[in-house]
Amino acid sequence: MASVVEICNGALNQLGASTILTLTEDSKNARPCNARYLNVRDAVFRHHPWNCLLKRVQLPADTETPAWGFTKQFTLPSDCLRLIKILDYESDHVVEGRKILSNSSTMKILYISRVTDPNEYDSGLIEALSMRLAAEMAYAITGSTSMVQITTSAYDQSLKEARFV
Repeated sequence: MASVVEICNGALNQLGASTILTLTEDSKNARPCNARYLNVRDAVFRHHPWNCLLKRVQLPADTETPAWGFTKQFTLPSDCLRLIKILDYESDHVVEGRKILSNSSTMKILYISRVTDPNEYDSGLIEALSMRLAAEMAYAITGSTSMVQITTSAYDQSLKEARFV
């Protein structure tokens, strides 16, 4: 079973640092994990269309309509981090903020969702998260700019590998 702490400990292991028991413990290694995990997680989610994070939904049209140019608007789901595709779509549309503006009465989308349970992540995503977190925390924990470069390169490699799976 994966956990946020295990993902953080994977990053700390890459840096040769001591592991933690909780994100909220008052330690040199837990503080940067706690401060950076959520932002790093969402950034890694957006970098690749991870199968374990994809969702398909049909959006209902909002009751409010756009001021001009289109007849309908649709609000993206609150867990949508990146819109991948609008499905079965033949007319013009535009994405503005968290809205899709269109003249269509239906809207089917495929998107990357913000999944918070690490047990839902595949092993490639867990590895990528650990590597990106290691790169983000490398200087704060090790004081080494070369470790930043090494872990950033390892993260880039983990994304390349994920694209082949």
